Amino acid sequence: MSSHPKKDSAHEELLSVLQTAKHRLEFLTQNDWTLIVDRSKRSVFKKGEILTQQGKQIKTVYLLVRGKATVEALSKAFIAHIGPGEVCGEMAFLENGVASATVTAENEVEVCAIEWSVLFDLFELFPHLGSRFYRSLAVNLSRRMRELIAARQSAVKPV
Repeated sequence: MSSHPKKDSAHEELLSVLQTAKHRLEFLTQNDWTLIVDRSKRSVFKKGEILTQQGKQIKTVYLLVRGKATVEALSKAFIAHIGPGEVCGEMAFLENGVASATVTAENEVEVCAIEWSVLFDLFELFPHLGSRFYRSLAVNLSRRMRELIAARQSAVKPV
């Protein structure tokens, strides 16, 4: 029997959100999620607070658990809305660089924040986790690109 039933139920709820969201990191297994969540830090951003700032160095990947955030670049050019199960900070992670966009909380946003160094350590210990993580990021970025292309094509219909 668990000594922390409230913590266990919150943990299970968190895992459920991350595993079932529409645009989640879909190739991760339940064990992968458990490893990541156990090593992440839960944080809350209030409405209007910035998760990532375009051009700034970050060393954290954020997995949204609750709430919505807006992704913008180049003088507030809208890119996307992200919500539970989605990730931000992944492009800086992939490129080992600076944030490519500013992500701002639209309302109170709860995240699992995982440091790059922790992810790299996990990937060293569990190479298949790394493979599934990177594949999931690639599919999500491809999906976002397709959505942007479709939105631009519909906005520029021939007359």
